[in-house]
Amino acid sequence: MPFLARRLGFYVAAFLVAATFNFLLPRLLPGNPVDVMFAQAGTALPPESLEALKSTFGFLDEPLPVQYLRYLASVFTWDLGLSVKFHPLTVGEVLWASLPWTLLLVLASAALAFGLGTLGGIAAAWRRGGWLDSTLAPAALVLQAVPPLVTSLLALSLFAVTLKWLPTGYAWEPMLDLGWTWESIASVATHAVLPVTTLALAQVGGYLVTMRNSMINLLGEDYITLGIAKGLTESRLRHAYAARNALLPSVTSLAMTLGAVFGGALVTEVVFNYPGLGYTLYQGITARDYPLVQGQLLVMTLAMLVANFAADLAAFALDPRLRRG
Repeated sequence: MPFLARRLGFYVAAFLVAATFNFLLPRLLPGNPVDVMFAQAGTALPPESLEALKSTFGFLDEPLPVQYLRYLASVFTWDLGLSVKFHPLTVGEVLWASLPWTLLLVLASAALAFGLGTLGGIAAAWRRGGWLDSTLAPAALVLQAVPPLVTSLLALSLFAVTLKWLPTGYAWEPMLDLGWTWESIASVATHAVLPVTTLALAQVGGYLVTMRNSMINLLGEDYITLGIAKGLTESRLRHAYAARNALLPSVTSLAMTLGAVFGGALVTEVVFNYPGLGYTLYQGITARDYPLVQGQLLVMTLAMLVANFAADLAAFALDPRLRRG
């Protein structure tokens, strides 16, 4: 347990540091969204309304330490202020509305990539040097090298625009009243095929290479040789002995990827006009909606830290040396 307590303390400190940078960066930029709104309105707003707008959106002329303390209080109470882009909605309401769509993409793509990559890595390592290994390992490296933007645009052009097999974008059919019906579920699933698949393709190579290398390092261990001498079946040796012990790096990678994809999904969501956190961040940046951008960056930071802590928990559960230590 001291191991987990130390890791938890580290992540709390890391979150405070990230929150501090999140506070400082927008304030180092020239201007603010209220000044932009006032300038765009021209003569439609009287000069005295500028201060009222600043007060409404929280852009007060206060000393920086006072602003920082007010900001930290808002972070821990999740009172992140009003969104400039989606006014009168609060930042929390906008993010909560976008979160389920990003979770759908992240969890579905991670599960698909982890399953395919792990099984492919096991098969490639067990028949090291064979045709399967010679095919899968280079293909995985190629998939890792292709940027998600390129994969998304190619998939969109081929399967949505040219072949018209799948929708070109959004999360469901616009004319459909979304609800817990089979029609709605089918529409959401159909619209998620392309973004989920393109996100998975960007991850599957990493899982395959990680699992293959871990398996190869373990196949020469004494307990594998002993299992062969005892006459254990090939399937049991491959999965219950070699794959189980080689799984720890892949599980750690999975937890970290879940956090990273919250930011990496931005490109995919923008390409497919998918209403998740990445697309919301893009809208906030283009509108100079600093409260929304700050809130989204906090969510991404929390996702990464929680994912890393989950990786520590997985390592603690799978590795008895940590429990003994």
